[in-house]
Amino acid sequence: MRGPHNLLRLIRTGATFERTGAMRAVLDAVEAPPRLRVAARVLGWPFRWLGYKGDPNLPPITRAITALGPAYIKFGQILSTRADVVGVEMAQQLRMLQDRLPPFPTEIAKDIILADLRQPVDLLFSEFSEPVAAASIAQVHRARIRETGQEVAVKVLRPGIAGAFRRDIDAFHFAAGIIEFLSPGSRRLRPRDVVRHFESTVTAEQDMRLEAANASEFAENTKDDAGFAVPRPHWHLSSRRVLTSDWAEGLPMGDRAALVAAGHDTSRIAARVIQLFLQHALRDGFFHADMHHGNLKVGANGDVIAYDFGIMGEIDEYTRRIYAEILYGFIQRDYRRVARVHFEAGYVPRDRDEAQFARALRAVGEPIFGADASRISMANLLAYLFEVTERFGMQTQTQLILLQRTMVVVEGVARSVDPQLNIWDAAKPVVSDYIRSNIGPKALAGDMARVAQTVGRYGPLLPRIVEQALWERAHPEDARPVQPILVRRGAPVWLAVVLALGAGAALGVALV
Repeated sequence: MRGPHNLLRLIRTGATFERTGAMRAVLDAVEAPPRLRVAARVLGWPFRWLGYKGDPNLPPITRAITALGPAYIKFGQILSTRADVVGVEMAQQLRMLQDRLPPFPTEIAKDIILADLRQPVDLLFSEFSEPVAAASIAQVHRARIRETGQEVAVKVLRPGIAGAFRRDIDAFHFAAGIIEFLSPGSRRLRPRDVVRHFESTVTAEQDMRLEAANASEFAENTKDDAGFAVPRPHWHLSSRRVLTSDWAEGLPMGDRAALVAAGHDTSRIAARVIQLFLQHALRDGFFHADMHHGNLKVGANGDVIAYDFGIMGEIDEYTRRIYAEILYGFIQRDYRRVARVHFEAGYVPRDRDEAQFARALRAVGEPIFGADASRISMANLLAYLFEVTERFGMQTQTQLILLQRTMVVVEGVARSVDPQLNIWDAAKPVVSDYIRSNIGPKALAGDMARVAQTVGRYGPLLPRIVEQALWERAHPEDARPVQPILVRRGAPVWLAVVLALGAGAALGVALV
């Protein structure tokens, strides 16, 4: 329940950071000003005794986050890719959250497999290892299918994870409500919608059948992508709490030293990670939305291997075109174009000045061009962009939350592999190709063909639509129902005629 009792959860969050010693480390990492440091310590210290103790063998920040629960761990995973925001030392600590969390006993995992697959592990697998990776939602065991001898990864959901997430998310809902109440200006960012979006995402992640479906669709979409591999699921060995998929062998994406030692071209790999993400988002509208280090490997042949498909992002074609135009405008340094797209899409209220918005975007974009990547502060860049959006009354676009978050994570991963990476140079060929293929005369022809196909399906009904509209116009007191009613009763007759004529024109275009 999202009541005031969640206030205790929020207080306990600060108290846990204080008790574990993480508060000072976080304040140092973000270079907090003196007043914020004093406020945080004064407010946190009196409630220190309420904080969770955590595992004393872990570093302070990791200790605090793991003690607080899976939702906090997810947030920590995102920050682990942003060394430019939180500092190298803190990013290294947070990287433990990706796949090196304390596992639960193997016997419990076997019990879950028996309950879900209706057969004991020894009958299904000839080999079944201790956990090889443990994350916030599940842990992974290396196994070999008894029937075929194929090596696979068996992912098992953590017991009690649904209740733990529910408690955390309830507290987040409560916090979002407090923020909107105390700061009406924050409502444009729609914090409640953001939390609801996060809730739906992590809820879906707790059903391994959905993850198997995600992996299957993603593998089909990307089967022709050079330098990219996706482990495929084994449906007969998967269930709500168990997912069996191909075993992926490779070096961890987060171990740059190992990649260099193995002779891999880290610059190429870093650029490829950015390009693959953009290809999947723009071309397919279906992308891996949890691409942190723990979910990526590099194969012996240099292929990027992705796994863990519990969180996937999906955006419609119209939004993809808007996003591509915005990216392309930044790449071309055409800030007027970027501003115009924002206004046309309704992202910025019409009563704001488009020219002023374009100049504000120029102040955001220009510092990143021609500069050494290592000297660019992404934290400062994002802070200024936030200031610009606030000034112009932009609302948070919930359909882009996962896309924006994943873009930040992917850039962080790529920068950890190649600190000198210029994200715009890496993105340019992918975005340019998409613009050429999907915006312009070629795209218009494709759109018209789809319109013709859609109207064609309703072609036999068009005479009835016109007849219904004419009858209702001539006999408003005795309108007769015509099924199916595709034109709302009382609509102007010209609407029905236009629909019919438009359908004929569209079909004509398609046939020419």
